[in-house]
Amino acid sequence: MVPSLDDLALEITGCRRCPRLVAWREQVAEQKRRAFAGEEYWGRPVPGWGDSNARCLLVGLAPAAHGANRTGRMFTGDESGRWLYRALHRAGFANQPQCERRDDGLTLTGCFITAVARCAPPANRLKPVERDNCRTYLEAEIKALQNVRAVVTLGQYAYDHVLRIYRDQGASVPVPKPRFAHSTEVHLGVDEPVVLASYHPSQQNTFTGKLTEPMLDAIFERAREITDL
Repeated sequence: MVPSLDDLALEITGCRRCPRLVAWREQVAEQKRRAFAGEEYWGRPVPGWGDSNARCLLVGLAPAAHGANRTGRMFTGDESGRWLYRALHRAGFANQPQCERRDDGLTLTGCFITAVARCAPPANRLKPVERDNCRTYLEAEIKALQNVRAVVTLGQYAYDHVLRIYRDQGASVPVPKPRFAHSTEVHLGVDEPVVLASYHPSQQNTFTGKLTEPMLDAIFERAREITDL
């Protein structure tokens, strides 16, 4: 039986499978960044969130140490999230562009946001065992979100991981798989979603111009075309 998204969220937030990640997320939550010294950090694994009837699924890498690890909501409270939610708002998936905390009034329509890993990793780098420990959560979310027609992968790590999951579930992933590039599309077969590759809205990409707002907008315009929203 596939667990509900609510049950999954409860299971995820109590996870302690990866000792290195548990120690790091809790250390960051205790020491804090000076700018957030007066705030209480979430400091736990971060579940996916959004519309349970979503036709568009977004998959990132992991919570940011002082972003989602602080706020408890994916892509919330950091520059990557601000870029992402502005684009989702322009595309009609989000009711507002602001994304500073869990109770800021932001809601998603037709969209669900999750990640490969649920804990902030040191230096944004996961060990293979940590990636694999979290895999069951993403697999369960994919099974629970039965209406998904487009999967937007933010960055190559998410792209490779998502295609691996769908291949193992029996989808028709081309061999060799298409090379990761912004706007790459992978069609997984009849009754399966289309995977859309996007550069990650990290500061490394947005500050250098590798990813621009029009480029990100084009990804979500295409997602809307695929999902008929």
